[in-house]
Amino acid sequence: MTEPGFVPLEFHEYPPETMQQRAADLLAELQRRRSVREFSDRPVPRDLIATCIRAAGTAPNGANKQPWHFVAVSDASVKQQIRAAAEAEERAFYEQRAPQDWLDDLAPLGTTWQKPFLEIAPYLIVVLAQRFERLPNGDTSKNYYVQESVGIATGMLITALHHAGLATLTHTPSPMDFLGKILQRPDNERPFLIVVTGYPADDAQVPAITKKPLDDIATFV
Repeated sequence: MTEPGFVPLEFHEYPPETMQQRAADLLAELQRRRSVREFSDRPVPRDLIATCIRAAGTAPNGANKQPWHFVAVSDASVKQQIRAAAEAEERAFYEQRAPQDWLDDLAPLGTTWQKPFLEIAPYLIVVLAQRFERLPNGDTSKNYYVQESVGIATGMLITALHHAGLATLTHTPSPMDFLGKILQRPDNERPFLIVVTGYPADDAQVPAITKKPLDDIATFV
């Protein structure tokens, strides 16, 4: 195995007041991010989606194995298949599998088993986690911290899409095995979630919710 070697770190240091302002600016931008369920069908440039995926691909990960794959779906017929399969699972969840306390917690958000955004939004980015890597010679190579690595990359993808000016929604039908079949993905990959993205509908609304204050989410020791 060839050693990767090392290169100088490219690091930009800022004065403390500039650092605080940059952090505050990012906080303000992220506080505007909301999960959107009402999308416009306005087209989104493919290059924009590609750039955001590249940003996600810079995420830290176990042993630099980069155990993720992103399938950006814009084809109408494929989106229709995904919606039909997702709604079948969601309907079974809402009507049969979900415990009542879970349904009670979801009620204020107004969600149902119906997911029209899966067809309306211009892009569905299916995030897949690679349990292991298949090498060109047919052997396999183990991946490490797969869920953690893919979770971090997904967060960076959502941030990149929001920063670019798009609305997003994370969608996690359970189970999600149908995604691998529809997209004809190899058996070393498992669906992690769907990031729905595009422009919000002109009349889009979101639940009036708040986030926990700093004292509830952080402890400084």
